[in-house]
Amino acid sequence: MEEFKKKIAEKCAEMGISEYEIYYEIGESASVKVFQQEVNQFTSSVEGGVCFRCLMNGRMGYASTESLDPALAPALVERAVDNASVLECDDPVLLGEGGQTYAPLERQLYDLPDTQSLIAGALALQKAVYAADSGVVDGTTSQCLREKSEIGIWNSKGLDLRYVNQLAGYIVAAVVSDGAEKANDAQIRLGQLDTIDVPALAAKAAGEAREKLGGQGVATGAYPVVFSPKAMAELLNTFSGVFSAEAAQKGLSALTGKEGQTIGASLLTIMDDPFHPDNPMPMPFDSEGSPTSRKAVVEGGVLKTLLHNLKTARKAGITTTGNAAKAGYKASIGVRPFTMYIAAGDSTVDAVLRQANQGIYIDALHGTHAGTDTVSGDFSIQSTGYLIENGEKTNRIKGFTVAGNFFEVLKNITAVADDVQLPMALGKTAFGSPTVLVDGLSIAGE
Repeated sequence: MEEFKKKIAEKCAEMGISEYEIYYEIGESASVKVFQQEVNQFTSSVEGGVCFRCLMNGRMGYASTESLDPALAPALVERAVDNASVLECDDPVLLGEGGQTYAPLERQLYDLPDTQSLIAGALALQKAVYAADSGVVDGTTSQCLREKSEIGIWNSKGLDLRYVNQLAGYIVAAVVSDGAEKANDAQIRLGQLDTIDVPALAAKAAGEAREKLGGQGVATGAYPVVFSPKAMAELLNTFSGVFSAEAAQKGLSALTGKEGQTIGASLLTIMDDPFHPDNPMPMPFDSEGSPTSRKAVVEGGVLKTLLHNLKTARKAGITTTGNAAKAGYKASIGVRPFTMYIAAGDSTVDAVLRQANQGIYIDALHGTHAGTDTVSGDFSIQSTGYLIENGEKTNRIKGFTVAGNFFEVLKNITAVADDVQLPMALGKTAFGSPTVLVDGLSIAGE
C-alpha cells in the first residue's frame, strides 16, 4: 500500500493534480452452514480493493482496482481523470481535511474463531434448535460465521485514517410445524462465540416460529396499532432515506426544507449513533474521513437535522454531520445513518397495550419495499400480529394489511415504551425501536 500511494502521488504531481484521495476496503469472511445434522455449505472469501478519486476542473473523477500492484497506479489516475472529463454534474465536490479529532472506540477486538470452531458452533446450534421444540422440522438451518474488515482513507489534504473491525456469531432459521402448517423465524446473535447462549438462541428462534402458527382473520377498519420493536424498526429502516440530505436536495424527500419544524409527536425522538453498543460495526469516521458523532435527528417531534456528507452540507451552508457513505469501495459517495433508532419513552409495554385498549398488535411486516412509496411516505404492507382486547394481546391474527403514511405515523404516535431493541443485522447500518402505539391506522382484513 505504501508503494502504491507513492506511485499515485508521483503520477498526480506529473499531471498537475493537487486534490486526490485513496479509499480502500478489504474484507475477510468465513461461514459454515448446517442443514439437517450435516455441514452442507462452507464459504471463505477475501475481497476488496482501492478507489482513487481526484478533482479536475471542479469535477470528481473515480476509478477503482482490486490490485495493489504499484505498476498499475498511474493508469488508475489516468482513468479517473478521463472519468471526470465526461461528467456533467456541477455540484460542489470536496475532500476531507486532515488534522480532525475523532472519538475513541470503546470496544475491544477479540480472537476470531477458526474453521473447526465454526463447524462445531454451527452443529451445536442445529442440535439445540431441534431439541428446543418437538415441532422443528427439516428446512431449519444453522450458521456460524466470522468477518474482519479494514477501511482506510489517505488523501492529499492530510487525511491518513485506518480502521479495523471484526465480528463473529450465529444465524439460525427455525422451521416449526404443528402438522397442519409451518412457520419460520430467523435470529442473529453476534459476539465472541463462547459468550453467546446457544440453547437460549435456539429456543428463541423455535419459540418465535411456533407463535406464528395458526391465527384468524380480522375485520377491516381503523384501529389503534401497537408496533413491536422489530416491526417499527423495519418501518423506520424502509423510510430512513427521507432523512438523507442528498434525497432532500434531489426532491426525493418530503422533509426538504423542514429542519427546525415539527414533523412528529412530542413523544418522538430519533437518534443516529455510530457508537451504539449493539451495532456490530461502530465507525469513528465516515467514508470521507469526517468525524462521526451521536446526534438527535428528530427531538421532541422537531426535525433537528438531515444527514449530510461534505457535498450536501456545502450546498446547505452547514457543517457535515459525518454521514458520508459508500456502498462498497467502488461506489461514489452517498449518505446513510449508522445506528438509527427511536429513543425510549417512559411507558411500560403493558401500559402501551392498556392505552391501545381495543386494537391491533403488529409483530412482523412482510414485503416492506414492495408495498411502500418512500417519496410520498405511503405504505400498504402485509402484516401479522395479535388482537388487543381490553388492553391485552389475545388471539393470533394474520392475512391482513396495514396501510397509512409514514409522515402521518410520526405525527400520530401516542405512546412510546421503554423497551428499545436493536435487531441484530450484518452490515454497517442498524435500526431499532421500542414498542410504539400509533393512533388510527387502516387495517384491511376480512
